[in-house]
Amino acid sequence: MKERLIRVGSLVNTQGIRGEVRVISHTDFPEKRFVKGAKLILVHPNFPELELTVESTRQHKNFYLLKFVGHPSINDVEKYKGGVLKIRESDLTPLPEGSHYIHQLVGCRVVTVEGEELGELVEVLQPGANDVYVVKPPKGKEILLPAIPDCIKEVDVDNKLIRVHLMEGLID
Repeated sequence: MKERLIRVGSLVNTQGIRGEVRVISHTDFPEKRFVKGAKLILVHPNFPELELTVESTRQHKNFYLLKFVGHPSINDVEKYKGGVLKIRESDLTPLPEGSHYIHQLVGCRVVTVEGEELGELVEVLQPGANDVYVVKPPKGKEILLPAIPDCIKEVDVDNKLIRVHLMEGLID
């Protein structure tokens, strides 16, 4: 079975003429993913997956500017625009006990501590102070749950189950 790939960045444009690309980070570990020597897999709709090695990196505004080994010119990287940079799941950094990657949470069933089925976790928003879990019920509008200890009581990614306490005012 092919190993799962995890998105760490979006390649949105080129930068200058010396083969640099602009990348929007989708990782909590850019200092590990976008360093010299890091291996990234480019996934693009126009060609097969391609492993790239980071030659150099620097930050510019909200972007990471990456240059890849063997890609000295804009002509070498222009075709990569619109691609997604990924890593193998086996290359993920281990998280502290009780922490989970978003891809592990998406798809989990969400139930109350009383056993009421709320729906499926479809997205994790990261607006600032705390994450927000977006739960899609079988019918009706999405439920937004703050990812705080008062609300999220148990996360069991092995069984794809999250138990929550519905605080007052979370559901109309």
